[in-house]
Amino acid sequence: MDLLASLPAFLLAVVLISASPGPAMALILRRAAVRGFRGAVPTVLGLEAGLYLWALFAAAGLAALVAASEIAFLVLRVVGAGFLLYLGIKAWRSAWRGRHHAPDPPAAPARGGRLPAFGEGALVMLANPKAAAFMIAFYPQFVPDGRPLFATTALLAVFQVALETVVYLTLAAAVSRAGGWFRRSAVRRGLDAISGTVLVALGVRMAVEGR
Repeated sequence: MDLLASLPAFLLAVVLISASPGPAMALILRRAAVRGFRGAVPTVLGLEAGLYLWALFAAAGLAALVAASEIAFLVLRVVGAGFLLYLGIKAWRSAWRGRHHAPDPPAAPARGGRLPAFGEGALVMLANPKAAAFMIAFYPQFVPDGRPLFATTALLAVFQVALETVVYLTLAAAVSRAGGWFRRSAVRRGLDAISGTVLVALGVRMAVEGR
């Protein structure tokens, strides 16, 4: 199978994967609603940096070791679940604190917290053991026989990161256009409560699910 011939199927799979609900989607939606488009950019870049690293780990065989090791898989699962629970509880606390503020808060500046937002996105992706298992199963299907595994995987991952970045930034731009509405006190409390519940549910699911 030629690489160019398999590329359309690969890109279609990437679009379907990136559009599926999960921690990445929940983070981007909340960040774009609260901080606007510019505030969501570091989160998207962090998620994609973590994704690219997992792709390289898969090509180098490290992801297979993680997926095969019960201890490594368990450690990543606990760390990932714990971090999602932390983010969810943090959102709940924000919703609870918002109950004590009568006026609508001003628009949150997009400048601050870029590095923490980038790290938050990267950690959510890197601490997800399902990402390791997914990369092992996904990429080999699109690497033609006879082509170098590492270089081809790294190239395909560039396409995936580029496409997902466009999809997520488009989503963030759409959400941020209604940013003034999202930053109203009642709406923001509801958003924090819902996103916190989603993140906690995802964390619990990651903690209790097996492979």
